[in-house]
Amino acid sequence: MIDKKMNPASVKRSVVRMVLLLAVAVTAWTFSSCHGSSGKRRSKGNTDSVYYKAKNDRTVYGLACEGCNDSVVVLLPLDGSDPVRYNCLVATRRHKVIGDIQIGDYIALLPAADDAKRAETVIDLDDLKGIWCYVVMPTMRDVTNLSKSAQARKLAQMPDSIKETYMIPREYGFWMKRDWQCQSVGYMPEQTALEDESPVVYPPLSYFIGWHIWNCKLITVSGKPTNGKEGRRGVTDVRLDTCDIDYLQGDSLVLSSEGVSRSYYRKHNINEVNAKAKRIAAQLSQQAMQKIRQ
Repeated sequence: MIDKKMNPASVKRSVVRMVLLLAVAVTAWTFSSCHGSSGKRRSKGNTDSVYYKAKNDRTVYGLACEGCNDSVVVLLPLDGSDPVRYNCLVATRRHKVIGDIQIGDYIALLPAADDAKRAETVIDLDDLKGIWCYVVMPTMRDVTNLSKSAQARKLAQMPDSIKETYMIPREYGFWMKRDWQCQSVGYMPEQTALEDESPVVYPPLSYFIGWHIWNCKLITVSGKPTNGKEGRRGVTDVRLDTCDIDYLQGDSLVLSSEGVSRSYYRKHNINEVNAKAKRIAAQLSQQAMQKIRQ
């Protein structure tokens, strides 16, 4: 879980990262409180300046300090008090230490209900932040009321030329940012009349606006976008969805909700994803126009 050996190049990079953290820290913490953590890897995405604590949330937040290993997590609380040691051996065995925790990372920790010094779950929030995507395929518009098996049979009977023209994969996802902000990835505005003529339809994508942690579960905030006065974008019908974070390692993330799991992969450029979505929408609109003119 924790890198125990670091080469000189890694130490040099870590020192630079530590300096950046000290420059932007919004509380009075210092890394000297972490008992000599200089030279180690710093947080990849500085601690959120907007502190959010949901009602009935027992999660504690802070920075991972030196001394972390597979059986212990040392956390520097956000209030700047002394580091606290938590036993995480059981959490490690149960795969509840989520992410690759490094010294200086911003983490969330859920203490056990029967032992305040034992960690039930630990999440590396710096690893969790970022652009996460998955691939969706369209369905034929005239078969959406059929069962999945009937849809599969109808799709198998479709000529290959039609499949190549319309069955184009699209990337969906969300971008979890600092300060608990979130943005949809691959989101397209409401369909135009031309797109309504297309024989395929893509599944809906939520319009994400925020994210939070509640008892070490992921809460996503979404709604319906609206345009207000002076072009200001608003949101109505706000919805909160709760997900379990089943896996987080490197560029892979698995979330589950109500017994359904979904795997995500990390992307590093949101413009690339959104540009592809727009190209696909434009292509389908053009094909629909050609169909109308025939």
